[in-house]
Amino acid sequence: SRAYSLVDSSQVSTFLISILLIVYGSFRSLNMDFENQDKEKDNSSAAGSFNGNSTNNSIQTIDSTQALFLPIGASVSLLVMFFFFDSVQVVFTICTAVLATIAFAFLLLPMCQYLTRPCSPQNKISFGCCGRFTAAELLSFSLSVMLVLIWVLTGHWLLMDALAMGLCVAMIAFVRLPSLKVSCLLLSGLLIYDVFWVFFSAYIFNSNVMVKVATQPADNPLDVLSRKLHLGPNVGRDVPRLSLPGKLVFPSSTGSHFSMLGIGDIVMPGLLLCFVLRYDNYKKQANSDSCGAPGPGNISGRMQKVSYFHCTLIGYFVGLLTATVASRIHRAAQPALLYLVPFTLLPLLIMAYLKGDLRRMWSEPFHSKSSSSRFLEV
Repeated sequence: SRAYSLVDSSQVSTFLISILLIVYGSFRSLNMDFENQDKEKDNSSAAGSFNGNSTNNSIQTIDSTQALFLPIGASVSLLVMFFFFDSVQVVFTICTAVLATIAFAFLLLPMCQYLTRPCSPQNKISFGCCGRFTAAELLSFSLSVMLVLIWVLTGHWLLMDALAMGLCVAMIAFVRLPSLKVSCLLLSGLLIYDVFWVFFSAYIFNSNVMVKVATQPADNPLDVLSRKLHLGPNVGRDVPRLSLPGKLVFPSSTGSHFSMLGIGDIVMPGLLLCFVLRYDNYKKQANSDSCGAPGPGNISGRMQKVSYFHCTLIGYFVGLLTATVASRIHRAAQPALLYLVPFTLLPLLIMAYLKGDLRRMWSEPFHSKSSSSRFLEV
């Protein structure tokens, strides 16, 4: 078919990796909620409560004001990178490397916990003012630092993708959307942001601002350090320029081009997927407590069994496929959120309306309830 001919191996890799990152990040987020709830039960004799706003200080919940101003802040950051990239590229590269190190350590942590479980107790080791860490946390951080150093030395796209994956999972796991209202505000604003900077920025700035910032490589910090310290022409001068891990890239089967997807096109829909997964779990617990009470009479039982998470995930895949086909047809960069936002939000809104959950999901969907929870295996 025509659509199939417009999708090559690099696009297929992008599809699969982005969906796996969203699913994994969403379940890590849900498990973090369960862990926080169990800690609250251990630290207090009062009954624990399940709600959308975790008491964990490391978790950030986006409110309506932040959702409205996030596209504006992103636009300002984009303009700073466009006009002053040469001045801020080293600082930006170092900050990105530090964040990517922490995020990739978070991505590796479950694997390291599994590896160290048979031979090491879970007792934390004190490092003075730096804090206390388990053996698994130290191992995951060490591996992450090693990977970042190799990436700085080689600039390989596969290592950059690994760091971008860590950033995606960490952002999906640690950022929360509290309601469908905030989700709609955030995604609608980012859709306008994406469309403007991809389609209309060239008319104002004589260049596609989004594409230029996303594809512009930065000077390697080792090269900059070598020149600043006058270490000689053969010290630190043969390191490559770095393509920053703000995107996933995969080469085509012929090696003639790379397929690229920004991490924002994974994280922002991923936050919506995380929200609906938490709501599915909340509703399942509520129905269990009410002894399996049936849903609204105007919806069949089969429809009630369809989860919001699976519906929205399918919409994400279809939207990503549509964006890819559109980019190949027009032979130009496409704002992925132009396709992802309608294909994820509209099916979710329609299903919530048909199930009778739209009003509850729109504002403060997670009310206090006392229930037991168990961990999900990811």
